[in-house]
Amino acid sequence: MYFSVANVDVAPWVPPLVAFGISLLTSTAGISGAFLLLPFQMSVLGFTSPAVSATNQLYNVVAIPGGVWRFAREGRLVWPLVGVTLAGITPGVILGVVLRVRFLPDPHRFKLLVALVLGYLGWRLLAGLLGGRGGEAEQRVCQAGSMSLSWRRLTIEYGERRLQVAVPGLVLFCLLVGVVSGAYGIGGGSLIAPFLVTVLALPVHLVAGAALASTMISSLVGVVGYQLLAPLFPALAVAPDWALGGLFGLGGLAGIYCGARLQRFIPARLIKWLLALIVATTAARYLYSSLSFLLT
Repeated sequence: MYFSVANVDVAPWVPPLVAFGISLLTSTAGISGAFLLLPFQMSVLGFTSPAVSATNQLYNVVAIPGGVWRFAREGRLVWPLVGVTLAGITPGVILGVVLRVRFLPDPHRFKLLVALVLGYLGWRLLAGLLGGRGGEAEQRVCQAGSMSLSWRRLTIEYGERRLQVAVPGLVLFCLLVGVVSGAYGIGGGSLIAPFLVTVLALPVHLVAGAALASTMISSLVGVVGYQLLAPLFPALAVAPDWALGGLFGLGGLAGIYCGARLQRFIPARLIKWLLALIVATTAARYLYSSLSFLLT
């Protein structure tokens, strides 16, 4: 099957199958898997124009709703946390889209920054796991209780714990995440989820739904942004490949829904190990890619 925007020819069953396998694993940690689909599209399919970022975000828009609905149905979607993350990531995505199209047709320098951030978060996560701080209290999955939100602090009752998050710091971090995710089309959950778990010490079962929801909504902003900018750059493929993104999204929709359903049965420590593996391998790949580009 030929996809005109991507200028690739691939069997129609390949994109949904690949997306299903990736998203089934990553969604248990609150990550859509878009950051793993991006290198597949670029390296395997040869889809390298700016439209690949838009197509990757289209995948998020189609794939994530099933998982978000599942988390919401089970009472494990913390909407105030979603709102705080979106307050930062949404304007960041808009800026990232403009930077990608206008200044960064080949944004390898951004990859170095992403690699350093992911490397730090991965180190924090692994240090906690190897130090035995898997979080016994997190093994029991429960619904969030009472919540309060002000411009300074978000407070969440979770089981017997009272969790507090500094709102300004989280918004600032999510703004930076938005710039990176808007430019790359990787969503943002791959950065937000490990930050919430490692730096803010939030239970992984609590943050997964919020990370997916913020990724979905911010990706919708990114898709609209790329589509609106496309007429201004006629020499570049900017708008998403709707057919290819839709096929990826259908596979991801099934994978993320299944992952969200399975997550409550998986121990928090095992999910943290999966998250650490995802973060570490992504950081290593981005670091190698950026240094290879900058040193040649």
